[in-house]
Amino acid sequence: MKRRNNFSLTSLELAPANPEDAPLLIMLHGYGSNEKDLIQIAPALLPEFRYISPRAPLTMDVGMYGWFPLEFTPGGITVDYKAAQHALEHFIHFIGELISEYRPAGNKVFLMGFSQGAVMSYLSAFNAPELLHGVIALSGQLPEKSLPIDTAKSLLRKLPFLVMHGLYDDILPIAKGRSADEWLQQNVDDLTYREYPVAHQISDSGIELIRSWLKEKMPEQK
Repeated sequence: MKRRNNFSLTSLELAPANPEDAPLLIMLHGYGSNEKDLIQIAPALLPEFRYISPRAPLTMDVGMYGWFPLEFTPGGITVDYKAAQHALEHFIHFIGELISEYRPAGNKVFLMGFSQGAVMSYLSAFNAPELLHGVIALSGQLPEKSLPIDTAKSLLRKLPFLVMHGLYDDILPIAKGRSADEWLQQNVDDLTYREYPVAHQISDSGIELIRSWLKEKMPEQK
């Protein structure tokens, strides 16, 4: 595993044995975590992929980062949408840097986000679907105030989504996952949705599904 500081976001990278034209999966950690989190499951996924796990730009505390500010209120979690838009622009620029550097298969990438990282993955899909092969959204929620307008949905409709959520999630309740499932069913052609008997986490069965889903969606290499 290698640390990369030559992009606009500090990141960790796990490279494949055959790096030329390798598919690329970007792993977006949740609020209060860091780049060391999701990349831990990369060895359990496909060895043909390059895995990049960036550190979110908002520093919260030692070793704790976020993509944009959140406020936890009695009525639920509130989002700073202006800051979220700025974070999205930064992240889309980062995707472009990776594509220019690595030239992954199809000049597109896969996104896998957990919690707030899933929100960022949705936002990226809604705003730059042309850069993506597919989206894996884990224990997240749809950014309901930033849903794409009809004219922006044509490329999104063809984008594969894998959405997973824990039945006992006490951070983002299962209703968030089901709401995402309901909206995506109406707006994309290729959706896999699963619920697991876990809390705000990724189950072992979920990791197995991610592996098989990536294998199914992996683009052909030259």
